[in-house]
Amino acid sequence: MSSKNNEHEWLVEQFEANRNHLRAVAYRMLGSLNEADDAVQESWLHFSRSDTSSVQNIGGWLTTIVARICLDMLRSRSSRQEEPLGTYETDQPISGEDEIDPEHEALLADSVGLALLVVLDTLNPAERLAFVLHDIFAVPFEEIAPIVGRSPATARQLASRARRRVRGTSTLPDADFTRQRKVVDAFLAASRGGDFNALLTVLDPDVVFRADQVATAAGSSSEIRGAEAVAKQFSGRARGAQPALVNGTVGIAVVRQGELFLVLNLTITDNRIVEINAIADAAHLRQANPVVLDT
Repeated sequence: MSSKNNEHEWLVEQFEANRNHLRAVAYRMLGSLNEADDAVQESWLHFSRSDTSSVQNIGGWLTTIVARICLDMLRSRSSRQEEPLGTYETDQPISGEDEIDPEHEALLADSVGLALLVVLDTLNPAERLAFVLHDIFAVPFEEIAPIVGRSPATARQLASRARRRVRGTSTLPDADFTRQRKVVDAFLAASRGGDFNALLTVLDPDVVFRADQVATAAGSSSEIRGAEAVAKQFSGRARGAQPALVNGTVGIAVVRQGELFLVLNLTITDNRIVEINAIADAAHLRQANPVVLDT
């Protein structure tokens, strides 16, 4: 086997050994599994084309790369006009001196509930990166600073400001999240399967469906009342619909051809949906900024 093939196999092995960690970092940064996978794939392309002969800590180096990619993605989705990060720097790998036990790292990552992703969306890209890398993955500020183009002291301030905002915002309790997720999953399954009776079980008898002007123009009724009428509206549909966090609660995001098309903001009481608000207006979709949940 040629040395080139050996080198490629070594690169693949190193990357696969770090893939789960990179995906966890990207997911906490971006709040979307699809975007996280895109960031991980882009980091592989960069890794496979780079000279890593002088890199002593491949895991740390890859963390730096995926963090830079995520920062660019966050900035591109932001309404702020910030200068692009430019080319990725490969001469500033994260050292292994501050690495933590992988099991502890997983516990740290899992401790950040999905609802916190909604809070993270209120932070600017640099704040979010500093908070996620330091507070969740224990990356030192000296190594975060070059990624955000700031000094270590400024990077510390970014994380501190983010931490204050996170602590000052109430997040969705785990029990509420689990309960809401079950209702939404049952609603989507019944809708996709055209199971009218199953839809009735998750809809409040007096449920109200409302749609904004854009959704109405696309074929939705502006207002529908009553479980049977609403069930008819959704029976046999929900293609492209995915559970998502919308305004701090579990709702539904509808994606068409890779683009966010519609958001259903749900009100759930006593394990039944009592209100559905369909949002299709582009400005309101940006404000809703749904976080698609893993299915």
